[in-house]
Amino acid sequence: MYCHQCEQTAKGVACNISGVCGKQPETAALQDNLLQGLRGLAWYANEARKQGKRDPEVDKFMLEGLFATVTNVDFDAKHLEKVIARCYEMEKKAMALAGTSCCGIGKLVSGIKDAFKHGPPTAAKDWKPTGDLVKQGEAYSIEDLHSDPDVRSAIEILIYGLKGMAAYAHHALIQGKTDEEVSAFFHRALAATCDPDLGLMDFVGLAMECGKHNLTVMGLLNQGHIEHYGKPEPTKVNLGTRAGKGILVTGHDLKMLEELLKQTEGKGINIYTHGEMLPAHAYPGLKKYAHLAGNFGGAWQDQAKEFPEFPGAIIFNTNCIQKPAGSYIDRVFTWDCVSWPGVKHIDGWDFSAVIDKALACPDLPEAPGKEILVGFGHDAVLGVADKVIEAVKTGAVKHFFLIGGCDGAKPGRNYYTEFAEKVPEDCIILTLACGKYRFNKLDFGDIGGIPRLLDVGQCNDAYSAIQIAIALAGAFECGVNDLPLSLILSWYEQKAVVILLTLLHLGIKNIKLGPSLPAFVSPNVLNYLVENFNIAPISTPEADLKDILG
Repeated sequence: MYCHQCEQTAKGVACNISGVCGKQPETAALQDNLLQGLRGLAWYANEARKQGKRDPEVDKFMLEGLFATVTNVDFDAKHLEKVIARCYEMEKKAMALAGTSCCGIGKLVSGIKDAFKHGPPTAAKDWKPTGDLVKQGEAYSIEDLHSDPDVRSAIEILIYGLKGMAAYAHHALIQGKTDEEVSAFFHRALAATCDPDLGLMDFVGLAMECGKHNLTVMGLLNQGHIEHYGKPEPTKVNLGTRAGKGILVTGHDLKMLEELLKQTEGKGINIYTHGEMLPAHAYPGLKKYAHLAGNFGGAWQDQAKEFPEFPGAIIFNTNCIQKPAGSYIDRVFTWDCVSWPGVKHIDGWDFSAVIDKALACPDLPEAPGKEILVGFGHDAVLGVADKVIEAVKTGAVKHFFLIGGCDGAKPGRNYYTEFAEKVPEDCIILTLACGKYRFNKLDFGDIGGIPRLLDVGQCNDAYSAIQIAIALAGAFECGVNDLPLSLILSWYEQKAVVILLTLLHLGIKNIKLGPSLPAFVSPNVLNYLVENFNIAPISTPEADLKDILG
């Protein structure tokens, strides 16, 4: 096992015994095996597209397959074996479209130099699952990607970016939103990782292009959410509980929440959000359900402490699952791409098993809690843009800070709480993703009626933050980098990687990133990012605020 795709990787280098996330070596090997298969699938699908041929089923599976390898998604070896078998079926479909076969591929690519440290350059293209899928996966190594560490680093950044974009594209697909150019890019970019003739700048260019396409994907997802549920609006959310039965929904997928709300209506069950589901309360089409009761708990990494206190049923609809404790594992369900061994999995849209479990569980107490304000998507913020602009012009607002991103359990993340607390009172904080749970329950007050803390939404709502920045730059007739705006970002997994690529694609500079820099970024690649984008690691809140504000 060798895995360093997330921020919590062991000793800041790699997990090589078992994953800090809970991933076991067998699961890691199966995911490595699946990724190898997806690279081969991408190569064939890309060849087919060159001939004007495509298969929507292959495109859809590419998203599902990549999503299954994202951190904290699929921990179930048996489920991953099924995904691998499905990958081979999709590869055969793509082969047929491309008019090639496994046995002939070696001749088709003859003459390609072997630039890999281990194995032939056609390894991914010749992939076929064996009887022992774990052993086969163990044979694949990150070093197989390329012998040059800098090229390998750029390839990894691209692959992790594709994984993150696949998660967002999968959510958008559920909302009925796709884009042919994006689908083609998934295959073209992943197929490029099979080509040993490509060099460092080829993969740097593809990584930046990944950021470009991710902006499209996040825009599609935003469009799907608004079309189905309306524009988010500032909304107070109760952090307490109501007397009665309850279901806790955690993850990111709003369509799944909507279906559960429909199926539980009139059954005496209250629905609570957790983690990245908190922004759901701001959508008119979701908060119209009277039994959408409130938000329970905080960020994903606290679930082992918080879930024992929730007596109802719990369902995960995307990544961020941790090993369920024995005290609540019998009440946990997974859905769609999420899977954990021994946990009941829901396929499709019938949530009767979750409902039955909730009805059989003890009631939650009547315990009203604090209210917090959510729903400051770009439409809400731009609706009061005149007030914001005037506040800047009069000096009432001196600076904007975007403090957000992924949260995690690794030490060092208290920096973000301390930073937010130390932001001067004449500054506004924008926040998004689960990183906000470090400080979103604190009272920051307001500036002339404008809340000092504006919750933009989920991690994919970085799209809204970008639209806010672009609109402000237009109003002040300057570039985004010239705005009194600083980005203080935390990262954990691959969705954060692709959002960073999106920001870099847009030319946004001076980002402070933490709590540590990715282990898969080589020193030379890091130097490139520093020289071209002035990316810097976080230091201390005091020093970073002084550096930004002078």
